[in-house]
Amino acid sequence: MTRVAIMGATGYSALELLKILLRHPEVEITTVTSRQENNPHIAMVHPTLAGRIDLKLEDLGPIAVASRAECVFSCLPHGVSHTIVPHLLDAGARVVDFSADYRLPDAETYQNWYGQKHNDPKHLGEAVYGLPELFRDAIAPAQLVANPGCYPTSAILALAPLLQAGLISPNDLIIDSKSGISGAGRTPKLTTHFPECNESVSAYNVGRHRHTPEITHVLSTTAGSEVEAVFTPHLIPMDRGILTTAYCQPVGEVSEDRLFDALRSFYRDQPFVRVVDHLPATKDSLGTNFCDITVRVVGRRVLVISCLDNLIKGAAGTAVQNFNLMYGFPEATALR
Repeated sequence: MTRVAIMGATGYSALELLKILLRHPEVEITTVTSRQENNPHIAMVHPTLAGRIDLKLEDLGPIAVASRAECVFSCLPHGVSHTIVPHLLDAGARVVDFSADYRLPDAETYQNWYGQKHNDPKHLGEAVYGLPELFRDAIAPAQLVANPGCYPTSAILALAPLLQAGLISPNDLIIDSKSGISGAGRTPKLTTHFPECNESVSAYNVGRHRHTPEITHVLSTTAGSEVEAVFTPHLIPMDRGILTTAYCQPVGEVSEDRLFDALRSFYRDQPFVRVVDHLPATKDSLGTNFCDITVRVVGRRVLVISCLDNLIKGAAGTAVQNFNLMYGFPEATALR
């Protein structure tokens, strides 16, 4: 059994992670942390876990957490993880980090987009981007895995195969994404207050969303050339799910059959990507670790459409995929 800890266990993604790990035959959850006072039982924060796990939330430092676990899932906020993770690594733990603190290529890019200095540039340069469909071999031996963002997962999985095959141009990519309210996290905010967001659709952070450099960096790495993309996220009044439509310029004459062949070839041995003929909907992947992808040629544009559950394939499910690869378990363990 592998002993694991979850730091920052009160959020939506942490709840999904706990539910998955509770059915993992090779995992013992030893520790869940939070800064909440009086060490409440985890079921007081997540009532759905009542009778399924008997742990209290504790306010523990990284050294204490690492003493209890071989692998730590850090669900701490952006800007906090990079102050904690180096101590976990120094204490011998392996880490899967849910924040954006280790996803970007360098400290300067991080500071430009997140408005603060990176506390751990050494490990930033060593972290492996945790998208198994692209970086499986590098994830397996990693000490620190940067779990991808939910929006980037939907965009990168849709576009990487076609860029790598040279079927679409790396220039002038337009990525339009729509996400459920849970993507904004559990902390109350005016924009996610029910009367503000119900029966309303809105774009946000246009031209400055922090997932933009993550998307362009990973796609550029995959394509082997610099990718230029405009990314626009939208808030949709539903609990969960992401639907992404990417508008691309084809390279030469390409048919839908050729595009589908490239996608199916790329994902032939990937257990959690489904290339589908129909137009997928968020309910198709709701509650699963699947990403559904399709493609269309419309006039002079190639449209690639993907959807996934932002809390599972966009967060906790991919984290468990990464964990399984790191510890040599079958990749789909606890995820089907």
